[in-house]
Amino acid sequence: MPASAPPFRRDCAPAADGVPFESMVAERLRQAPTFAVSLAAHTLALLLLWLLLPAPARETARHHVEVTAPESADVATPEPERPPEVAPEAHEEPVLVDASAPVVDATPAGDAGGDEAAADAPAAADPADFQAAIGVGPSGGGLYGGRRGHGPGNGKGGRGGAQPAIDAALRWLRAHQDEDGRWDCDGFMKHDDPAQPACSGPGNGVHDVGVTGLALLAFLGDGSTMRSGAFRDQVKKAVLWLRAQQRDDGLFGAPAAHDYLYDHAIAAYAMCEAYGLSGYSLLREPAQRGLDHLAAHRNPYGVWRYQPRDGDGDTSITGWCVMALATGKHFGLAVDDGALKASAVWLDAVTDASGRHGYTAAGQRSSRKPGDHGSRFPADRTEAMTAVGLFARFFLGQDPARTPAMHKAADLLLQQPPVWDDAGGRVDHYAWYYASYALFQMGGKRWTAWQKQLQPTLLGKQHRDPKDGNRFGSWDPACAWGDDGGRVYSTAILALCLQANYRYSRLLH
Repeated sequence: MPASAPPFRRDCAPAADGVPFESMVAERLRQAPTFAVSLAAHTLALLLLWLLLPAPARETARHHVEVTAPESADVATPEPERPPEVAPEAHEEPVLVDASAPVVDATPAGDAGGDEAAADAPAAADPADFQAAIGVGPSGGGLYGGRRGHGPGNGKGGRGGAQPAIDAALRWLRAHQDEDGRWDCDGFMKHDDPAQPACSGPGNGVHDVGVTGLALLAFLGDGSTMRSGAFRDQVKKAVLWLRAQQRDDGLFGAPAAHDYLYDHAIAAYAMCEAYGLSGYSLLREPAQRGLDHLAAHRNPYGVWRYQPRDGDGDTSITGWCVMALATGKHFGLAVDDGALKASAVWLDAVTDASGRHGYTAAGQRSSRKPGDHGSRFPADRTEAMTAVGLFARFFLGQDPARTPAMHKAADLLLQQPPVWDDAGGRVDHYAWYYASYALFQMGGKRWTAWQKQLQPTLLGKQHRDPKDGNRFGSWDPACAWGDDGGRVYSTAILALCLQANYRYSRLLH
């Protein structure tokens, strides 16, 4: 009889390998704790892996890839896209807003498009703000307050009886401006009416930059800017031509003449005025670079002469440089005050006890070129350097009440009044220009006496015969520096002389 089975035993067939089923179950039960731990660990690892994996891309993103993938399927290593090419003249010739259109913004819309330099350039002040500050707006105040009819004129208000002569001079300049904006110093007569006698009086062709700057100053002095005025088109074209002549080092033009710095300083002076009075931010860079070139040219701790940093200096060139720097500073450009202080020191050094300002030394007369220049225009019959020095002192912030040399200088100028004396060699348009501005700043009886002599002299010598149409409005360059500047120079600088009573307001009154 078989032995009794254990309680709850279930009879089963043996496993295929001969191991009883009960033994297999018992073994699995013994391994259960280890298996459970392993299962839990693997489950936790899978959960962490799922959490760390990035989420699948959204359907929209996957569709985007599917659309664009065929286009780049055959490209193994795509090349970087090349930047668009910019035409060289895009920066040199900006598209300016129509001058007849109303101006709303300080930077016209036409200037902003496509000019990368303008993006980083500080914008000029809002027109309403800067016009009020400099006096070309309705308020009529400020340094430039008289340029639109608000000036004192002959002391009775308005611009006085010289305005028709100024208008005639500006019309002559307009008629003889090249289409590209320059005034051709020795070839201006190409614009003459061939049915009438041609103009005489060519200058030296190396001074195109200088005479263009002078003509531009005459138009700006009358109140025209790149935005408005009867001669805004002439202003605009002249500014663009000068800007196109500027080299990488800031020099306007080329150093073709030994005295090329005259031309550059006059052009820089005109560009600073055009920038400030017109309010075009695109002009800030060329104006600033023009001043920077003057800074690079100046003698260390000194002033200027023909060659950069040559250890020499003279009052004539320094006067133009002072005017350029003072104008730039007035309109917010960067100027080294040390240059202005050095100029003041220079003027004191070249001024003698009589108040005469010298050319390169105390009391020295103006220079003359080799040959018969000195005999045709004796240096002792002009006070050109005294006139330059006196006017520069005003723009350097000096006050006659505290600078006795300024009173003495003014009295010397009155001893050489503007007389058109060809035989005596006393015609010096350069001296008359500076003396007019210096004595206007002095004011009082000195200015009245000078103006009473100046206006009849200039109005009497201006070509006003309608039958002489090609010369109508101009002056003959029969002066000390007429061979260099020609008819354009004389007409521009004498128009500036007649603007002296309103081109600048009095600085100390």
